[in-house]
Amino acid sequence: MQRVRLYGADYSVYVRIARMVLEEAGVPYELTEVDIFAKEKIPTDYAARHPFGKIPALEHDGFRLFETDAIAAYIVDLSGDRSLVPATARERARTIQIMRVMDYYAYPSLVWGVFVEEVERERAGQVDSAQVDFARQTLAVLDGLAADAFLVGNRLTLADLWAYPMFTYFRMAPTGQRLIADFPRLAAWLAMMDGRQSAKVTRFPRERAATGGGAG
Repeated sequence: MQRVRLYGADYSVYVRIARMVLEEAGVPYELTEVDIFAKEKIPTDYAARHPFGKIPALEHDGFRLFETDAIAAYIVDLSGDRSLVPATARERARTIQIMRVMDYYAYPSLVWGVFVEEVERERAGQVDSAQVDFARQTLAVLDGLAADAFLVGNRLTLADLWAYPMFTYFRMAPTGQRLIADFPRLAAWLAMMDGRQSAKVTRFPRERAATGGGAG
């Protein structure tokens, strides 16, 4: 199989989602770093890969694609292993539901509302109480939707791969650590996900720094 080329930055939540899908599906790939916040370093042809200037983007054997949903679906089909997509209608629907909860509610709240504020902007303990309450509500909703071990059913699905990178940033913030501790099932799920090889080899730069720089 010809290698997939993924374009994006290794600090990006959505690039990591795509990388974890590639890792779990066993599809060989290479990551070409594109930092959309460093405008002077963006390749001149990147607009042809993603007309809205975001990441990730994918190229495979002359085929170009953007949007993480589409990339994930393509990878699953390319691999021929559909285990990341549940077989039953209800579990497929639940997987999509959790993915959208992560996109529309968790990402703005857990990553931007808490992690960015407390860690990137060094405002630990200063997050607005309404934002903290919304983050707690988001965790409660996910806890209520989650299955016993994985988020959907009894095996890994795209729902787990969508949620994990966001939770990883969230728990780097003091508020995130505190709130996750209030939901033991989510905390156990997060610890279980930490042990997967796909999580280890796609660590964010901040994670690598915290663990001595290694990938494993």
